[in-house]
Amino acid sequence: MARTEIRLAGSGGQGLILGMHILFRALGIEGKRAAQSQSYEPTSRGGFCYSDLVVSDDAAGYPLVTGLDMIAGLSQIGVDRSMAMAKAGSLVLIDERLVPRPPEGLHDLHILPITTRAIALGSARVANIVALGALARLSGVVSKDALMEAVRLETPKKFAELNLAALEEGFALQAGVVATEPA
Repeated sequence: MARTEIRLAGSGGQGLILGMHILFRALGIEGKRAAQSQSYEPTSRGGFCYSDLVVSDDAAGYPLVTGLDMIAGLSQIGVDRSMAMAKAGSLVLIDERLVPRPPEGLHDLHILPITTRAIALGSARVANIVALGALARLSGVVSKDALMEAVRLETPKKFAELNLAALEEGFALQAGVVATEPA
């Protein structure tokens, strides 16, 4: 992994920045180097929001993304505004419920029931963590154990179990298994 660029993209209020902060922490737990950046429109909910990570073997010469290797898109606006930066062959995960128009192109595209699974767990607010688990499982960028530890460290204790369940759900989605049954 010389340099890998990752984006969580969607709309404000989806927990994208927190999700990427958790991934950043998990990479640190494994001793990997990373730089995180983020951007969001001035609207607090619904505007375009993203958080990026640059993971590299050495100190990143430039800490911002220039060509995305992985994208997890949790809204149509997030996907639409991110795909121009996606490299050919990039890993692209999208939420089947919130991204009705999948991107076209030469990508490794996975259309997943991310929000549906989060709702089945009891809260759409953990879709970011479901996406994180799916991204980690498909890409192998970080281990499940490191992500679980990062969730424990970075989320409030009263939400830790829900977030850990969401992470498990994301890993199970990629295995072709549904970890929980819809309510």
